[in-house]
Amino acid sequence: MARPSWRERIAAARDARDLASRRRVRRAVSHRDGVGCELDGRRLLNFCGNDYLGLSQHFAVVGALQDAAAREGAGGLGSHLVCGHHALHDALEKELADWLGAPRALLFGSGYLANLAVIQGLLDADDICVQDRLNHASLLDAARLAGCRLRRYPHNDPEGAIRQLRSLPDCSAILATDGVFSMDGDLAPLRELAVVARVQKALLYVDDAHGIGVVGPDGRGTAAAARLGVSEVQLQLATLGKALGGYGAAVVGDADLIEHLAETARPYLYTTALPPAQAAATLAAVKLARSEHWRRDKLVELVAHFRQRAQAAGLVLLPSDTPIQPVLVGDDARALSMAASLEQSGYWVAAIRPPTVAAGRARLRVTLSALHTVADVDGLVEALQRARDRAEAEARVADIKNWKPA
Repeated sequence: MARPSWRERIAAARDARDLASRRRVRRAVSHRDGVGCELDGRRLLNFCGNDYLGLSQHFAVVGALQDAAAREGAGGLGSHLVCGHHALHDALEKELADWLGAPRALLFGSGYLANLAVIQGLLDADDICVQDRLNHASLLDAARLAGCRLRRYPHNDPEGAIRQLRSLPDCSAILATDGVFSMDGDLAPLRELAVVARVQKALLYVDDAHGIGVVGPDGRGTAAAARLGVSEVQLQLATLGKALGGYGAAVVGDADLIEHLAETARPYLYTTALPPAQAAATLAAVKLARSEHWRRDKLVELVAHFRQRAQAAGLVLLPSDTPIQPVLVGDDARALSMAASLEQSGYWVAAIRPPTVAAGRARLRVTLSALHTVADVDGLVEALQRARDRAEAEARVADIKNWKPA
């Protein structure tokens, strides 16, 4: 029997994505300037990035990057345990731990690697990882690659979490959740989950990629907002490429757990360290995030203004008080149509479709930055109204064309 053709298999999968309006296309940005960017020769206002505090191009952050690169070079040279661990990495880890109120922090090349490290480093085939159904893909992949038993509970349902933990009571367990859910923008019920974890003797791990810098006192994230410390949330993920405007991630928490990961986690041991210059840039960004509270205050004002204007315009929003403000559309093709209309009006907003979200839950994922203005938000809402009206008109025309008498 002949093996199936890879080319035919790939072509069939691509055709299926086209038919379902789920084709994904990369876009090349030729220049960025704050919340403005140049795309295919046109200037657009960016409402789909994660630079929540507007720090990615801050002069102090860029200056720290340039100065360190001039002294230390462009690369990390080796893994942390060989020759790659630099004094700038050490300083950044200490600053992050101090900011987030934890004994230790450990740097990683990305949040994806960090999640792999935590789950693979702490669980094996006999153990269980219980996760929210809307967790980030990296947490789900981490559990699958660890070989442990993965159980998922309904979104933000602590009772569902405890039922899953009770199903396997005689093994080590991690209860893992996003802090801020990346596609919905809502917060996990961490106080209730902390009780569940304590009662079930599970380790509580919070992926706070979209919470650090934005949520909680001094931007210390969702655990701090829930008034939880390391004794309740033993480990949390702080991504460095969103509110902090750089690249990489850190796992922050219990000293013994962090030391175990530093000595055993494969995604830490077998990869090159972040460039020291990148660590210097993030160190500058953390200091700004800790001290410039006006950035979070500005975000709170913009979120409230957007929600008020969008709801008045009849747009369907999800319940979120974070800079992630999804506009629910439902149909995949309609989401693409609205995104294209917005781009023609000068706004870049991502159309999010399955499998990133559930079928029938396609949306426009609006994200806000402290660099946006009230006028920017007003213009976006007006453009969203026009895009919705145009998409609805197109749908009515299509229904008429496809109508057949019974």
